[in-house]
Amino acid sequence: MPYDPSNIFARILRGEVPCHKVYEDEHTLAFMDIMPQAEGHTLVVPKTPGQDIFELPAEALAATIRTTQRVARAVRDAFEAPGVMIAQLNGAPAGQTVFHLHFHIVPRYHGKDMRMTSGAMADPAVLAEHAARIRAKLG
Repeated sequence: MPYDPSNIFARILRGEVPCHKVYEDEHTLAFMDIMPQAEGHTLVVPKTPGQDIFELPAEALAATIRTTQRVARAVRDAFEAPGVMIAQLNGAPAGQTVFHLHFHIVPRYHGKDMRMTSGAMADPAVLAEHAARIRAKLG
């Protein structure tokens, strides 16, 4: 299936759909997941179009993982998480639902089981506050 430029992340990148931005540089954008698995659940997307890890050029993938590492540190510190799950899914059988490569950064805590999707929309005011906490740690 070819890349669909009308996917939600492509629309966010073009500014057609709002997001709670955490970080942006010339190659990537990080923003709050609107169906978070935990407080601080953040997504990192490349600005280069590509459905999955197999389509994205290596240079764009390298920039995306650098941003993922940087933002993951900020998420961990902002939410005092003893663990952080980084997830990246490729193809519908793997659970991918938005076909623009992206990394999930999810704070994890002892004794709290989590699924990959909550299925519930978060309060935008809460997402805005979470994004601010992470931005503060990014400096």
